[in-house]
Amino acid sequence: MPTMVVEIHVPLLPTPGLSNGTHPFPWIDEVEDFLSGLEDQGVSEVFDEGEEDGDAYVFFIAGASRHDLLAVASRVATLPGVPAGTTAFVSSDEAEELGAGRRVAPALPAL
Repeated sequence: MPTMVVEIHVPLLPTPGLSNGTHPFPWIDEVEDFLSGLEDQGVSEVFDEGEEDGDAYVFFIAGASRHDLLAVASRVATLPGVPAGTTAFVSSDEAEELGAGRRVAPALPAL
């Protein structure tokens, strides 16, 4: 049986105002730390390592209900420094390509 996965697609936009030589996407590490913290709390699981896909960086979460995974995606979208325009896709571990699932604009459901 396929595992439900929520893909969190964040526009791959550099953080403005950073000094030269600084990683242009510090929010990637912040999101990874946030998702790892939720995994430690048993809220959701990091399904796979994040990866670049075109003009987005994609994070993968699983291990909870659809509602809870979408709540996590919504929280990611509102983290400080995360670029606007984050979207989520409800997919499965058997999807052949990224973004092939049902697109859901992050709202702010309670976790």
